[in-house]
Amino acid sequence: MHADSAIEVTVTPARMGKVPLENAKEKKTEFSLVRVKSTWKRTRGTKDNMDRADCVSDAKIYESITEQGTSWTVVSPIVFTYKVTETHNLLDPCNDTLLLGQITDPQQVEDMRKSSKPLKRFIVVDQEVYKIYGSKLTEYLEANNVLYKILALPTTEENKSMDIALKIIEEVNNFSLDRRKEPIIAMGGGVCLDIVGLAASLYRRRTPYIRVPTTLLSYIDASVGAKTGVNFANCKNKLGAYVPPVAVFLDLSFIQTIPRRHISNGLAEMLKMALMKHRGLFELLEKHGLMLLDTKFQTDKSIDGHNRLQAASRATRLAITTMLEELAPNLWEDDLNRLVDFGHLISPALEMKVLPSLLHEEEKQRIISCMVGLELPVWHEGFTMELIQKSLQDRLKHSGGLFRMPLPVGLGQADIFNDTSYETLHRAYEKWRDELSISHCTSSIRSVKL
Repeated sequence: MHADSAIEVTVTPARMGKVPLENAKEKKTEFSLVRVKSTWKRTRGTKDNMDRADCVSDAKIYESITEQGTSWTVVSPIVFTYKVTETHNLLDPCNDTLLLGQITDPQQVEDMRKSSKPLKRFIVVDQEVYKIYGSKLTEYLEANNVLYKILALPTTEENKSMDIALKIIEEVNNFSLDRRKEPIIAMGGGVCLDIVGLAASLYRRRTPYIRVPTTLLSYIDASVGAKTGVNFANCKNKLGAYVPPVAVFLDLSFIQTIPRRHISNGLAEMLKMALMKHRGLFELLEKHGLMLLDTKFQTDKSIDGHNRLQAASRATRLAITTMLEELAPNLWEDDLNRLVDFGHLISPALEMKVLPSLLHEEEKQRIISCMVGLELPVWHEGFTMELIQKSLQDRLKHSGGLFRMPLPVGLGQADIFNDTSYETLHRAYEKWRDELSISHCTSSIRSVKL
């Protein structure tokens, strides 16, 4: 394999209910679970019982007996382990990362390389990605003697529905995958990765899947988390699940074929993480952002090629690392105070400027200049107080009555604010609108109309 680096993420979500407190009329007993001769049994957990067990589970059963009856509380930890791997030339037939990179046991990898039995893979590809890489993907699979099915679909936001997820499931069922050993592969942007992830989580109650992001935004965001989903009832990602992939394979060479505007979208996500968590990443984007945009994160053989490699590689790795730091301990979003939600409440323009006293004027201007340099919008004609009010009302419905508004308090520093008043937001909106009016004729402020 030609993997440069890998990040392994192991997450044990807190999935235990609180064990009822004892009272005078309650009898509570804790049982461990052990396997003896292929049969699981509960035990009080004495040393003798444990010594005779073939296997001891991490799960527990708490039995509570009261005058009203008996209840059982089951505590069963769930552990997901997935690997995020950077690689080069993923579709080079000599690079078997796409086929074997999800396997963590080196001996198993070697045995599969030597085996004469062909591998079997089901690949879902965004149809625009297929137009560019379809022939190369086919050549790769055939060169490695793979039995395959490629399903090219229009994975756009407009088509992000349960219908397309069910279509994938139907095709997977017809292909007859081994649900434990033959992962589904998703190649495309964030929409494609979300849809395939949901389909895989539904088919036979969790079939492994692999993410191969082909846009910068999905490279540093959608690919490394556990969320899957489709739109429903005119709401974005209303249906979904938290099921991480078994592996994510990152290859920056895919980024060279996407439009410049989509590079800016990815840079916006990087900037978000920089503002929230990493001043060094912000300074890197501030200094090299335009170059990364111009070169689409690609290297060449020019005299400054080495510097470009360092900037592109360091920027993506810092963005992914900071994202994983926030996601790994809260993969199921049990804690709704999430810094990665910065920008999700209304828009990046508002949330960067609301409560401007949080940032020094110089820092605010550096952020604006950096956004302009990355060709990101700082205003939109549809951005109104009516939109702000509706967004806040929607957030209150789904966030336990709190705004939970992540905001920068400095470059690379952030906090969660739950008590921002509507009046404060209104003043911030007017201040930002007035500043734009003053700067309307200058070239440093860019207004985007979609």
